[in-house]
Amino acid sequence: MVVMSTLTDFGARTTAILDELDQTRQLKQLQMIEGPMGPTITLRDRGEVTCFCSNNYLGLANDPQVVEAGIEGLRRYGAGTASVRFICGTFACHEVLEARIAELHDQEASYTFTSCWNANEAIFPTLCEPGDLLLSDELNHASIIDGVRLAAVIKKGLRKGVYPHNDLAALRAKLEAARADPEVTGQIWVATDGVFSMEGDIADLPGLRAVCDDFDAKLVVDDSHGTGVMGPTGRGTHEHWGMAGREIDLFTSTLGKALGGGAGGYMAGSQEMIDLMIQRGRPTLFSNALPATVACSADRAIELLMDEPQRVARLRANVEAAREGIRGVGFEVLESPTAICPIIVHDTARAIAMSQRLLELGVFVIGFGYPVVPEGEARLRVQISAAHEPHHLEALVRGLEQLKREFA
Repeated sequence: MVVMSTLTDFGARTTAILDELDQTRQLKQLQMIEGPMGPTITLRDRGEVTCFCSNNYLGLANDPQVVEAGIEGLRRYGAGTASVRFICGTFACHEVLEARIAELHDQEASYTFTSCWNANEAIFPTLCEPGDLLLSDELNHASIIDGVRLAAVIKKGLRKGVYPHNDLAALRAKLEAARADPEVTGQIWVATDGVFSMEGDIADLPGLRAVCDDFDAKLVVDDSHGTGVMGPTGRGTHEHWGMAGREIDLFTSTLGKALGGGAGGYMAGSQEMIDLMIQRGRPTLFSNALPATVACSADRAIELLMDEPQRVARLRANVEAAREGIRGVGFEVLESPTAICPIIVHDTARAIAMSQRLLELGVFVIGFGYPVVPEGEARLRVQISAAHEPHHLEALVRGLEQLKREFA
């Protein structure tokens, strides 16, 4: 009877949650894509649409060279590693990729994971100890938030806190207070996104570096939306600011966005950080290695990024044209040098309805509202790719013009 009651309670609870999501227009629908990711994609039951909601910033997800590298990796290494890294799951392709990542970020070493979420889940519980202080920007990605929370549970005595978004004065005040806190006896860590995915704005990395230097703090940057996008050669948000990679203590990022869009993530930092992760990181000790085919395709994608900076220049030109077009229609777009162009429409139901209407017009853009973003700040998030041609951007502008007429 107890088992049946538990099952019944769970079923009723779950149904209530899903009903509420449906009633508040927050229920997500999975769009089935039949074919590769590109500037246009084919959706089941809808056909071809122009895609402005992908993280395929450099258009490498279906680049023939990236695809061929993955196929060759599959032929050479097989479908899976069948092991965690420290047993027998480290292949030559992992070594090659990790050397390439370290070079990209101007760091001593790097280590790959099956996702950047995995990386952010690993670094704080592994590298932090009781007595350390870990401060995180309030708008950081959920993977950082969960990694910080997990670290505080595993490492009893680790102090954690949140500072207001991009507020250096508030961060400094928290660090000043920590100097008088007898429980803060170890390393101080400051964690931030490089590019904030919902706002499309960027962290003040020079300012954060200066504050961290004053308090002997380690600066950790998740640059998942900045790698391959920001800076003259796409090295990331630090390059946008004119900083060297070594000025950042630890990077995390993804292979699943600009760098080919396959899967996987990584950390890049000092050799001692990587060595400790290999010895103590639970995701490295208990989770299989990155599939070889992904490692090979990602390595080729990074090579293309480093050899062909014109891809980044093309992305930047497309972003400028898209922002000009959005403003020309009369919509409010948050200013940013990134490839993320949030169009603020304020009301959640309005954002969802506008997104659905755009899709009917053949333009695929996602609407975000509360609780993903604060109440009253609902938006259409337009994401630009180097693969977009002028006629794709024109289709976006035509769709927005239609929305302006219908939702005025």
